[in-house]
Amino acid sequence: MQIGLLSDTHSFLNPKIFHYFEDCDEIWHAGDIGNPAVAEKLSAFKPFRAVYGNIDSHELRLSYPESLFFEVGGVHVLITHIGGYPNKYPTRIRQLLSINKPDLFICGHSHNLKIMPDHQYNLLHINPGAAGKEGFHKVSTLVKFQINKAKKCVENVCVIELIDK
Repeated sequence: MQIGLLSDTHSFLNPKIFHYFEDCDEIWHAGDIGNPAVAEKLSAFKPFRAVYGNIDSHELRLSYPESLFFEVGGVHVLITHIGGYPNKYPTRIRQLLSINKPDLFICGHSHNLKIMPDHQYNLLHINPGAAGKEGFHKVSTLVKFQINKAKKCVENVCVIELIDK
């Protein structure tokens, strides 16, 4: 199963995203969607999962949860917007990680692309950076990866840079 992952679009949906995510089975958004039209376009394109972020409106908060925990192909996934990093998680996140025990933890917010193992919680941590124009990031980024159902793991993680911010 191929997953397209993005975060922090802040109401801007780069048309290149549709090209890069054409072969994806699902698209996941780690918050700060910006406006409902972004979510509508992505959900019309592919099956879509999302959480709301700190800049998202009441309307988006009614449509999407603060945190999302689910299982795909034997991989347990936790997505939230403000998540921190290994050894620097806020209390709420440490509690969610301890209770849910995900294999994959995804967050956004910082606009900093990071993909790293977390040995303490035995998971893969991914922050896809920011796909929108707003913020201090210099390059907009997306992440793609595969979930191998037979092995119940994440494989072939790929970073995509959207050069024109």
